[in-house]
Order: sequence, then structure tokens, then C-alpha cells
Amino acid sequence: MPMKSRTFRMPSAYTILFGIILIMMLLTWVIPAGQYEYTQNGDVAQPIAGTYHRVDSNAQSIFDVMLASFHGFYEAVEIALFILMVGGFLGVIMKTGAINAGIARVIRLLNGREKFMIPILMILFGLGGTSFGMWEETMAFYPLLLPVFIAAGYDSITAVSVIMLGAGIGTLCSTVNPFATGIASGFAGISLGDGLFLRLLMLLILEAVAITYVMRYAAKVHANPQASIVASQYEENRKRFAINWDDQEGMELTGKRKLALIIFAGTFLLMIYSVIPFNDLGITFLPTLGWYFTELSALFLVAGIIAGLAVRMKEQELIEGFVQGASELLGVAFIIAISRGITVIMNSGFITDTILNWGEQALAGASSVLFIVLTYLLYLPLSFLIPSSSGLATLSIPIMVPLGEFTNISSALIITAFQSASGLVNLLTPTSAVVMGALAVAHIPYDRWLRYVIGLVAIVLVLTIGFLAAGSIL
Repeated sequence: MPMKSRTFRMPSAYTILFGIILIMMLLTWVIPAGQYEYTQNGDVAQPIAGTYHRVDSNAQSIFDVMLASFHGFYEAVEIALFILMVGGFLGVIMKTGAINAGIARVIRLLNGREKFMIPILMILFGLGGTSFGMWEETMAFYPLLLPVFIAAGYDSITAVSVIMLGAGIGTLCSTVNPFATGIASGFAGISLGDGLFLRLLMLLILEAVAITYVMRYAAKVHANPQASIVASQYEENRKRFAINWDDQEGMELTGKRKLALIIFAGTFLLMIYSVIPFNDLGITFLPTLGWYFTELSALFLVAGIIAGLAVRMKEQELIEGFVQGASELLGVAFIIAISRGITVIMNSGFITDTILNWGEQALAGASSVLFIVLTYLLYLPLSFLIPSSSGLATLSIPIMVPLGEFTNISSALIITAFQSASGLVNLLTPTSAVVMGALAVAHIPYDRWLRYVIGLVAIVLVLTIGFLAAGSIL
């Protein structure tokens, strides 16, 4: 009897994240526990360079691993609820038929020019990333754009790339992003505009590289669907994100559907406007709303109700649409919560500061070029362990900036190294809730995404090192 061939299947996002939590638990038994002394800067606790000291070990157990994801859920509850409210809102809009009718109209208007969606959308997402750190907010766009690109003859990888790589490169090259550049600049005691020219140059070049990378892949898939990295899912995805082109009535853009699309577009525009910190950007003629995930969740809940009432949905129909839409993104909310458990284990085991201290010791005495390159390389594993850019800035910038002064490296260049490494790692790390959440929405196995994006990551890595080295000399 012939033996059946066994092919390796990549574990699910849940298994990968639980595996990383277990590894972090084991590391709390190996890595010495330690802490810096902290000073309070407003509401933020800021570590003081040179104050690292050993503390009693608090090695984590299997019981702690079991609780970590629940603690992570409490910490990420605002983001998880935001995802569910977005899903509910999209469920109502989808029930009106407006999305399918709108997509059909767009495809007909483009008439073979669908490829221009890629650079236009990537530039828009890139501007969002560089200006206000658009990252978690992109989760709302994946369910929206996946049917568009599938209907246009591309694959799910292309759709995810346009959003994740567009916004991700923008965030990597943050110019005035208050959540990365702003927080780091505040801790370094410099202006948000310091180092702006280098970051703008990086944004222009790296975003162009990313757009070229995505367009070349998309063109190959459009010409031959079997060239897709997820070719085995081609028929499945066509059905999952299907638009029934034979349903003429369903494809008709009626007055009610136009109204639903206006509400739909207005909701997303208001979301984008509400999170831009105009005051921090020096723009005073526009009010800063300063909304965060709680307010955004309420926005999508109210918008879903308004959209349903506007097209005269019955109460039961509206509720069913909202609940069904939210349920489709429930798995994404779980992934976001589980990913936060990694940081919970590290902090509870007191190994986060120890890892940071090792970096502090490794960089002492290096030349200026070597120092900035090593700083960037150090931030790569740190960004894997601490995927929150604001959290990593809070922990590391007060320590790294004084070290840079000894080698004549400007604080602005250290901030550029920090945010470039954080942004690069967040394009592929399984500790990023956005990466794992987006792949879950698109049903893309993690290993397929890794295989696709690793080439771009290598290119960006080399170019960034070149930019930083040049910045340390000039």
C-alpha cells in the first residue's frame, strides 16, 4: 500500500502566538530579571539611563501563560471592540447591497485600468502612516478592499499588500507621526521637525520601492492566477469574496445604495479626520478631535444604525446584519488579545528591561557609523518583542539618546533608526496584531505572507542602513 505524502501545514495564527508566549515564559527562567529606575513624565513612566539593576526573579509558569492572553485582552479591549464595531458596520452596509453595486460600478469605470488602484491607494495609506501613524486603523479597510481586488482579477496577497505595505512604509518613514516620532522626540527633548528631511527622502524612495514591488507581483498574478503565492486558494477566495455579476438587480446602484455609500465614505473620512492631531502638527485652523478607539467604536456603531435606518431596514434585519458582520471579525479580535499576552509575560517576568540593558552595553564605545547601524539592528529584535512603537519609544529612547551623544549621533537620527526598525519588523512579525489580524481576515497563511514579503523587507533593510550611515556622516 503506497505511503501518503505528508506536507507541512503552517500552524494557525493562534498556535503561533501561543508558541511565542510559551517561549517568552521559558526565557523568564533563563534571562536575569532586572529593572531600570523610572521617572514620571506626565502620565508616562520613563526609564533613567544607567540605573539598571537586578531584581528578584519572577519566572513565569504555565498558569501565568494561561492568564496572559486574558490580561492581554483587558489591555487590548478597546482595539478588539473597535474591530467588532467595524465588522458590524460593514455587515449592515453589505446587507444593503451598496458595496457590491459600488464595486461593480468601479470595475466597469476602470475597464482594464484596475492596476492604477495600487499606486493611488498605497500613496494614500502611506500618507496616513507617515502623518498620524495609521496602522491599527487600517484593520477597517481589509474587509472593504479584498472583494475589490479579487473582483479585479488579483489575489488576496495583493489586496493586503496595498493596505499593509502602503501604510507600513509610511509608518516606517514617519515624518510627524505623534505616536512614534512625537513621543520619541518628546523624550529626546527635540522638535518633531528635527530629522524631517531625511525621513521625507526615505518616504519618497521606500514607498516607490514598495509600490513597484506590489505592482510587479500584481501584474504577474493578473496575467496568470497560478502565479499567485496563494494560488491553491484561488477558487475558494473567488467564492468567499464573490460578487454575483449575474444578479443585475443586485448590481444596480440605486438611490438607497448611493445613500448607504455616502454614509459609508463619510464614516471613514470622519474616522481619519478624528485621529489626526492637528495641534501637534502646528495646524490651528482645524479643530483636533483627539478620538481614540472608544470614540471610533461608537462612531461605527452609530453609523451602522444610521445606514440601516436610511435605507429603511427593518429592526430585525439591521440587528442581524450588524451581529453577523461583527461575528465575522471575532477571530481577529481574539488574535489581537492573544498577541498582547506576549508583552504581559515579558513585563511580568521582568526581562524587558534586561534585554534593553544588554543593548545599552553592546553599543558603548562604538564609532558613529557603527553605532547608528548597531542601534538600528538592535531595534529589530526589540521591535519583535515590543511591537508597540509608543511603548518601545518610552522604554528605549531615554537610554539610547544619551549613549548617542558620546559618538556625536544626533537624537533625531536615533529616533529615525528606532522608528525605521519598528516599522520594518511590524510588516511581518507574528507579534503584531495588525499583521496577524489582516492575514486572518484575508485567510492568508502566515508562511505564505512571509515568503511574499521577505524580499521587500530585505531591500528596505539594506536601503535604510544606507540612509542611516549617510545621516551619521553628513
